[in-house]
Amino acid sequence: MCATWPIPNSLQSSDSIQEGGPKVNALSGRLVPPNTSDFILLKEDHTLGNLLSEHLKQAPHVLMAGYKVGHPNVPEVMIRLQTDGTVTPREVLIDTCKQLIAAYGQLGREFTREYELRRMVAAGEQENGGKP
Repeated sequence: MCATWPIPNSLQSSDSIQEGGPKVNALSGRLVPPNTSDFILLKEDHTLGNLLSEHLKQAPHVLMAGYKVGHPNVPEVMIRLQTDGTVTPREVLIDTCKQLIAAYGQLGREFTREYELRRMVAAGEQENGGKP
């Protein structure tokens, strides 16, 4: 049995499988230990699988996190996540995604700021004939 839920717009990819379709599928009804869930990330590969897996392992209440890509030509990543039972795997996955989005948003802002500063310095040097 496969249960799906909609992902907030901020977590959706611009190239989702179908317009309005889910980006993440939660698998249930499988022979997995309690407090364990499998998530299928559609149209993703090792890049996101490894990033999420490593950050999930650092989250409190997580006992195990791992990922696999079934075949290189199939853009799907399966993430298995087991918690200690105080929070659900779904909650941990969503919290970790939100933390990563915030961290990479901050990195993007810092990069843009530094780029703009260097561009202004270069323009000033150009106006002064190459003298700082």
